[in-house]
Amino acid sequence: MAIAVNGVEIADSAIDAEVQYHPAASLEGARRAAAQALVVREVLLDEARRVGIAGATDEATIEALLAVEVPSRTPDEEACRRYYENNRQRFQSRSLFEAQHILIAADPGDAEARAAAREKAGTLVAEVTANPERFADLARTHSDCPSKDQGGHLGQVTRGSTVPEFETFLFSLDEGEICAQPVESRYGYHVLRLLHRSTGREMPYESVRERIADYLRESSWRTAVRHYIQVLLGRAAIDGIDMGGASSPLLQ
Repeated sequence: MAIAVNGVEIADSAIDAEVQYHPAASLEGARRAAAQALVVREVLLDEARRVGIAGATDEATIEALLAVEVPSRTPDEEACRRYYENNRQRFQSRSLFEAQHILIAADPGDAEARAAAREKAGTLVAEVTANPERFADLARTHSDCPSKDQGGHLGQVTRGSTVPEFETFLFSLDEGEICAQPVESRYGYHVLRLLHRSTGREMPYESVRERIADYLRESSWRTAVRHYIQVLLGRAAIDGIDMGGASSPLLQ
């Protein structure tokens, strides 16, 4: 059965062209998502025609329809403050970590090289633990990281800027502490020292108020659009497809 919305058929060629915007685990899943998006699009365009709204393009028409039917609403001060109080952990400046390391590189698929790298890194851990002042010189001599030219200094590191396995150890160290064991990563083994940490600070409400208002405004509008679409889908004559889980292509 062909897919149709209020008697308007959606061509297979249109679905084929839409598929690229809906990645899925299978082609069937992608085609279903593409077809649903086109159905939503046609429902919105049909409603725009019904209420007499027209734009230069279909996209402009849909935007004009939503601007009239689902206007964006600015959250009040109480809502913004409540969101801030309930989500204080989100409004912190990033913690900064100054680190120094020596990388002994080894291919993850080479077990022999990995074992040798671990052993060498272990020897270096013992050496820098006994003589921390030699860390930079040993980095220049042994490290396989370009940072060796700076004595192994990585500069300021933030969460997410390095590989997770590296960060797990780095962020648990005290200032000046050398990790007691070689740190394994996909790149090899690291001799690691935390030089300094600057803990992130909570940002005051006044500095994030506009960001919160924008977020709440957008979140509220998206929820309202989803509800509006469900209402339109509920009263439209749709043949050839189950619209369960469908949403607006504007909200992807």
